[in-house]
Amino acid sequence: MPYLDLPTHRLHYRIDGDASAADKPWLTFCNSLGTDLHMWDAQVAGLSGSFRILRYDRRGHGKSNSPPPPYALADLGADVIALWDALGIDRTHFCGLSIGGLTGQWLAVHAAARLDRIAVCATAARIGTPESWNARIEDVRANGLETLVSATAERWFTPDFRAAHPDAVKAILDSFAATSIDGYAGCCAALAGADLRGEIAAIEAPLLAVSGEDDPVCPPADLAAIADAVPQGQHASLPGRHLLNLESADRFNATLTAFLAPRTPRS
Repeated sequence: MPYLDLPTHRLHYRIDGDASAADKPWLTFCNSLGTDLHMWDAQVAGLSGSFRILRYDRRGHGKSNSPPPPYALADLGADVIALWDALGIDRTHFCGLSIGGLTGQWLAVHAAARLDRIAVCATAARIGTPESWNARIEDVRANGLETLVSATAERWFTPDFRAAHPDAVKAILDSFAATSIDGYAGCCAALAGADLRGEIAAIEAPLLAVSGEDDPVCPPADLAAIADAVPQGQHASLPGRHLLNLESADRFNATLTAFLAPRTPRS
């Protein structure tokens, strides 16, 4: 398995598509809190013929290990830049969901030269409040993640999707429950301190904000606010709750592909 060893931790990553195909653009995927890189399997299946795809397990998630928490959003962004540097990726498209979308906004502000187009999904410029995330940290430290599985399933997927796709839902929830407590709590701390509402107007890259129509975590208004604040921002809303890339996989792939398609210069 490919790993990048950093001074304080190790990142597990995966490349799909032909990495040597210089005519194909790079596309980096960034996960939500409590998931691993397999949350993007449906996107890789649909898009790897057109892109060189990088996905990875965030610190403390999946097969990546945990440096001592707490973390800041800048730490999570620095991990992505370290991967790009190690793999020789000068420029890439980016697609992140939830905390992955916040990471993408941070990168679009602080590492703009590395990004072409950016899609931020089921996210906000500020997610929740410091008080809510600090309470989550205390809960997880005291009781673990298993006690959150049922409520997480309800926030992430509609009842119809849970009934129709029990195996897919179980795989995601098993990944959630297996997440390192330090890694989860550290990322909750990053969310507690992350507020990009005053910064995203500086994003120059074309940006697509994608919401789940029934998302109770980051409702469509949060994504519309991002699109309105970014000069080249646009908003699309798809059926589903928080993990809309799974619930509306085909429509998500089509929407993302259309956004990332090369533009023909006007004559």
